Amino acid sequence: MEEIKRDRYLKQLIDSQQNGFIKVITGIRRCGKSYLLNVLFYHYLLDNGVAKDHIIRIDLEDRLNKELRNPDTMLHYVHDRIKDSQPYYIIIDEVQLMDEFVDVLNSFRHIDNADTYVTGSNSHFLSSDIPTEFRGRGETIHVNPLSFSEFYSAIGGDKQDAWREYYTYGGLPLIQSFDTEQKKIGYLKNLFETVYLADIIERHKVQNEDEMRELVLIMASSIGSPCNPTKLSNTFKSVKNVNISNKTISNYLNYLSESFLLNKAIRYDIKGKKYINTLSKYYFSDIGLRNAILDMRQQEETHIMENIIYNELITRGYSVDVGMVEIKKQDKNGKWGRIQLEVDFIASLGSKKYYVQSALSIPDREKEIQESRSLMSIDDSFKKIIIVKDHIMPRRNEEGILTIGLFDFLLKENSLDL
Repeated sequence: MEEIKRDRYLKQLIDSQQNGFIKVITGIRRCGKSYLLNVLFYHYLLDNGVAKDHIIRIDLEDRLNKELRNPDTMLHYVHDRIKDSQPYYIIIDEVQLMDEFVDVLNSFRHIDNADTYVTGSNSHFLSSDIPTEFRGRGETIHVNPLSFSEFYSAIGGDKQDAWREYYTYGGLPLIQSFDTEQKKIGYLKNLFETVYLADIIERHKVQNEDEMRELVLIMASSIGSPCNPTKLSNTFKSVKNVNISNKTISNYLNYLSESFLLNKAIRYDIKGKKYINTLSKYYFSDIGLRNAILDMRQQEETHIMENIIYNELITRGYSVDVGMVEIKKQDKNGKWGRIQLEVDFIASLGSKKYYVQSALSIPDREKEIQESRSLMSIDDSFKKIIIVKDHIMPRRNEEGILTIGLFDFLLKENSLDL
């Protein structure tokens, strides 16, 4: 296996050097944040002339650094190592383990020749609050598990074999260090139980662990299905004969999102140009974790492919919603009514917008019409795309809808603009 490249994130770090901001690298635990900072970025600095003693690296998860979880001890430790006016780089792993970490990092900002980079695994205080916490001087760089492109560049070989491996075990970097299926599944299941779930339960003082575990199972078995707390509460009642309030479920979903385990896509009325908060979709940030939670059952490639396309769009920096378009339709009795058609994804970035459908296969014209129907009902000029698992040359039909193969989409950075 080749060295894993995280060029997208490394470039963000390089571009952010010495900009006066505290760089906060967030992401699900074990997604490669430490590797990005302590291997890739560290070696970039060394290769570009930064002396080793001008890079102060601290891993707060390491028991040997327990004393540095004390804010004052940390401040003195860093200050004692800054000896001259040359640039220094402060790199701290799992900064949330330090008490009063915001105060400490804001103090580092007063060191004129220090550039600070930290990792954290919880978004409750490490994403939306960053501009406030760091008085407008904090910058988030969010790291995702390996994209298929990153995964394939490291593993190589036949694309179909790589795809099967990826959609089964996901993109957590360490997974490829295990040589058997049993070890890979064991690693993912253990990670979910002892790291992700345990972390959520401890941090939020969840009283009923079984409820939380059951909710994760329900979400894993229904990726890409519209849901809300009321609908999930009814599922618990009807299937499990358990009463859980809407508010409790809403809290649980927030906890799962804050830990970066789940991502939420809100429905958007394309014609009405407004968000519809009644139902949302949830996708797993790593499909391997989702599969392990279900003991490798429910391996429907259709839903898994949809989840992976969502993750790819997020990785490329798009804001991703689920689209809804309402049309008039005549029933068999000639009576007119309104029906809602779904667009899998609306991907937006600045002035760019793309409507994206995921389809495992389009074997004939009838299926093409079915998949295109919602796209053809949108009357604006933004690009409309269908991504299929089939190995095809990109093609555009008479309605201007582009159909591209999955590997073209995943392996070519500019695939949406083909």
